Amino acid sequence: MKQIDMTTLEEKMKNKENVNVIDVREDDEVAQGKIPGAKHIPLNDIPDRLNELDENSHYYMVCRSGGRSGKASDYLESEGYDVTNVDGGMLAWNGEVEK
Repeated sequence: MKQIDMTTLEEKMKNKENVNVIDVREDDEVAQGKIPGAKHIPLNDIPDRLNELDENSHYYMVCRSGGRSGKASDYLESEGYDVTNVDGGMLAWNGEVEK
């Protein structure tokens, strides 16, 4: 599984690179704030919501610390998607949050 740390992801975003972030945390966690522009798909909903993802796009998977997003990354890779797990998750995010 490909990994990236949150600092590198933040740099990509600051440099206006096109990044697709998927936040796999639960609703109550996301209500406290998510990365601006991130798409929220709770981990358990991913299999039923694959139609919302483009197989030709690359996705950065985020959760609270990196565990659930790692599971999501493994699953999506097995389905043929290009994904990178964000190590450290939202605990390592220093930027603004969207509510």
